[in-house]
Amino acid sequence: MSALAPVMQGFFSEYLAQRRASPHTVASYRDTFRQLLCYAQEKTRKAPSALDMADLDARLIGSFLDHLEAERGISVGTRNLRLSIIHSLLTYASFRCPENADTIRRALAIPAKRRERTMVSYLTPPETTALLAAPDRSTALGRRDHLLLLVGIQSGLRVSELAGLRWADVSFGAGACLHTWGKGRRERATPLLAQTAKLLEAWRHERNAASEEPVFLTRIGTRLSTDAVKDLLDKYVAVAAMNCPSIATKAVTPHTLRHTCAMNLLHSGTDIATIALWLGHANTKSTDVYLHADLTLKEAALARAAPTAVSRRRYRPPDKLLSFLEAL
Repeated sequence: MSALAPVMQGFFSEYLAQRRASPHTVASYRDTFRQLLCYAQEKTRKAPSALDMADLDARLIGSFLDHLEAERGISVGTRNLRLSIIHSLLTYASFRCPENADTIRRALAIPAKRRERTMVSYLTPPETTALLAAPDRSTALGRRDHLLLLVGIQSGLRVSELAGLRWADVSFGAGACLHTWGKGRRERATPLLAQTAKLLEAWRHERNAASEEPVFLTRIGTRLSTDAVKDLLDKYVAVAAMNCPSIATKAVTPHTLRHTCAMNLLHSGTDIATIALWLGHANTKSTDVYLHADLTLKEAALARAAPTAVSRRRYRPPDKLLSFLEAL
């Protein structure tokens, strides 16, 4: 029997550290294993520190994933993400616990769950205008929130990147842009419109902010959390719905702002490869979903593929013998 604790500790201190996993990735792995250990404790009646590798068999892992989906209401995509994280640990353990090879092999054989792929949701120009008009810009918090929404829609940053943005990451002047580190520790620079850069610069002067200070602070001067960004977005969507009812029919999340940025770029004629670089995608496969969501492009393609109009005339046989046969 191999104890689980030293394997899991080595996974975090060696495996993830050597791969320079981002804090966001480490937090995602940590939360997954914390949930798994609590579930295993409930099922096996063992303390997490007393669990063995053999306890993480295919049956327990499968029931854990079903529990997350049924009891916690996670999506199929999140379920598959949790499974991939567990598979990463088991792959690491397979080289260190050969005596548990059969148990690990069976658990690694658990397949990802198939899911329906829905089209991405994004805001139309009227909905975007209504959302940006929702914050009360006569107050400091309203100006902060308006700027956060504006930067989110224009830059397409992930919510963790948006919440973690520091003034040191913002370049003003000619070629104003935002410097961020995204998934896979990929660095990218996202250009800013001149008007957005001016608003950011005015906000910095208003706050008299230091370079290492977060761009978007809470009332008590700490960094906004991703949950706080979601809460304020929900608040402003409700306000925007009063003037633009269509926005209330959509499930607007911080990621919707990212989708809106991508669709705005697509409608402006930007090619998919450039959009992938803008959003920090590893390749264009993740960006292709925006092509499927763009009905305007599909309608234009249909117009180009539509057959030319052909006048309909009554058939007339060209020969007397054919006329005889036609009359039979």
